[in-house]
Amino acid sequence: MNPEKLAGIAGILFDKDGTLLLYDESWGPVNREAARIASAGNPELEPQLLFSGGMDPVSGHTRPDSLLAAGNAAEISAGFVSAGSPVEVTELTRLLDELFVRGAEFSVPVTDLAALFGSLKARGFKLGIASSDNERSIRQTAIRFGILEHVDFIAGYDSGHGMKPEPGMVFGFCHAVGLDPAQVAMVGDNNHDMHMGANAGVGLKIAVLTGTGSRETLSAAADICLDDITGLKSLLPEKPGT
Repeated sequence: MNPEKLAGIAGILFDKDGTLLLYDESWGPVNREAARIASAGNPELEPQLLFSGGMDPVSGHTRPDSLLAAGNAAEISAGFVSAGSPVEVTELTRLLDELFVRGAEFSVPVTDLAALFGSLKARGFKLGIASSDNERSIRQTAIRFGILEHVDFIAGYDSGHGMKPEPGMVFGFCHAVGLDPAQVAMVGDNNHDMHMGANAGVGLKIAVLTGTGSRETLSAAADICLDDITGLKSLLPEKPGT
């Protein structure tokens, strides 16, 4: 990795699910509940909906870059309806958004997020979260794990910055913290994150392997793959610009 490129990074924009949170542990039960809600009382429909969204209903494995791995509540709802859910899309979106907020209480962090965010903030980095989840759910997660005070920017699919892989969330982060995209590292677990970073012209695209993506699925779009976000502590300079 080019040391000059690393030295230019002054802001870190994190994806949430699969990046800050372990995906399978946090979202496996939530995805199953989403399918139950969308099935409207038809248990035979639930596995069909899960499979259509990219999750194996038996193993619980979710395919990289699939609807459940990378989609927002509106996209998942539309996909479920196309796969046979009798619930109207707008109503299902509302129900899933509410479920995802509740799900924040059961999510499993990759590491001690408060310690990591506190350390990165103390070193001078601007920090943000950009997720395909709704903004309320992101904020609940940030509060639960004690990182809200360290976060300079939060964006969900409903925050007005557009949706991944569009570049709007990156541009919103840059505007909020006074940085150029070239000064930002985008950190995520799937190609929606890497493509959003590329579309915005970020300085560094960092993939992590705690979500649905693998080194094989992510390496083409990422500048570097880390096992998890704790690798940022040694990867990035002690202070921005050093």
